[in-house]
Amino acid sequence: MKYVYILSVTFILLISGCIDKIEKIDLNVIQEPETIKNDSSINVAIASVVSPKESYEYYNEMIQYISRSLRGNVKIIQRRSYQEINELIKNNEIDFAFVCGGAYIDGNSEFGMKILVVPEVNGNTTYHSYIIVHNNSNYTNLIDLRGKKFAFTDPLSNSGKLYPTYRLFLINETPDSFFGIDGQGRNNWFYTYSHDNSIIAVAEQLAEGAAVDSLVYEYMKETRPEIIAKTRIIETSPSFGIPPVVVSKDMDPFLEERLRNVFLNMDKDEEGKRILSLVKVNRFVYLEDNAYDSIREMRKQIK
Repeated sequence: MKYVYILSVTFILLISGCIDKIEKIDLNVIQEPETIKNDSSINVAIASVVSPKESYEYYNEMIQYISRSLRGNVKIIQRRSYQEINELIKNNEIDFAFVCGGAYIDGNSEFGMKILVVPEVNGNTTYHSYIIVHNNSNYTNLIDLRGKKFAFTDPLSNSGKLYPTYRLFLINETPDSFFGIDGQGRNNWFYTYSHDNSIIAVAEQLAEGAAVDSLVYEYMKETRPEIIAKTRIIETSPSFGIPPVVVSKDMDPFLEERLRNVFLNMDKDEEGKRILSLVKVNRFVYLEDNAYDSIREMRKQIK
């Protein structure tokens, strides 16, 4: 039957308690692939946190590529936060998802979420958290941001929340105690639910600092250099296991293996290589669970 892919992405930038900036992108693509199993669809979730809005169209191309390779309907489910996506996987409402290391370790511990594959970027399967500030500021490290307005990305984000919170933990501080309260009694820190929104918040001086995913920051160097030029990196975290593609522990083993093979072989044909180049990925590979142990250790110490 005819199936309509809908990618509806909502980006929300929380500037203060009373200002919201919302952008929407709708992409509608119609295809009629043969179904992989009894007319049922394969569901994939992508959080707004994962990638800059410019690359969502490219992720849509990737999903269509996977659909053609599997000869099945693949439906994109869009959610704002990692927690929402983890709930979808937990309840077996989706088959696979693009998440971050922090969301993965939570899902793995709570309900057995598994790694399917991971992207290799610039020959590496690691990434960093960047602490950034406005280029015209005189801040040189996180300590200089005491009492300043700070942007986190998502409660489950490693690079955008866990690492900077751990960094504060090491000096016996929490986000509340360190960043403090503004003149109206509100926290001086907030969530943007998107790494690119956090970068923009600093560039436009809506926040004096932010913690962001190095992959997104480096991606925006090429796609939005005018924004990056307004920012500056003051701290870089140790290396962490790169954000993975994950599946439910209850996923059908046959489908899981077919899906993994599609990802692992994307770089072996021209169309796959073209799509990978658009999202700045060399190829997909398998990564062992212990690559995320350093994230687990931070979470364990903070809780």
